[in-house]
Amino acid sequence: MAQAQAQGEVLGFEEYVRTRQDALLRSARRLVPDPVDAQDLLQTALVRTYGRWETIEDKRLADAYLRRVMINTRTEWWRARKLEEVPTEQLPEPCVDDAADQHADRALLMDVLKVLAPKQRSVVVLRHWEQMTTEETAAALGMSAGTVKSTLHRALARLREELVARESDARALEHEERERCAA
Repeated sequence: MAQAQAQGEVLGFEEYVRTRQDALLRSARRLVPDPVDAQDLLQTALVRTYGRWETIEDKRLADAYLRRVMINTRTEWWRARKLEEVPTEQLPEPCVDDAADQHADRALLMDVLKVLAPKQRSVVVLRHWEQMTTEETAAALGMSAGTVKSTLHRALARLREELVARESDARALEHEERERCAA
C-alpha cells in the first residue's frame, strides 16, 4: 500500500514537471541572466521539491512552492559566489519588424534586470512577469506586502534610471558616429 502511494506521488510529480516545465523554465530564466544557469536552477529546484512533494498538500500551489525554492536556491548561489553582476553596455541592433523589435526589447529588459539586487529582481519578476498580486508576492518571498511595494517602487525607479542612461549613451554614440562620418 505504501509503495503504491509512493508510486502515485512519483507519477504525480513527473506529470506536474511534464506539464509545467516550460513555464517553470521561463520563471527560472527571468531570475538568472544565463540560460544554462536557468536550467541548472530549475533542475536543482525540482530535485529539492521532489524530496518534499508529498508534503505539498494543495498541488495547485506547487508553482508557488517551486518558485520559492528557485528564489531561495538563486539566493544561496549568489551568496556562495559573491558575484557582482556587471551589466554589459551593448545595445541590441536596430530591428526591422515587430517580432524582432519585441525580441530586442525583451533582450534589453533582461539585460537591464541584471542591475537590480536579487531581492528587487525577484519582486519585479513575480509581480510583472508572473502577474502575482502584492499579497501573493509577499507570501512567496516571505516578506510583508508593504516591503513588496517599497521594493518594487525602488526597483522600477532603478530600471527607469538605467534605461534613461542607456538611451543617453546610445544617443551620444550615434552623435559621435555622425560627426566621424561627416568629417
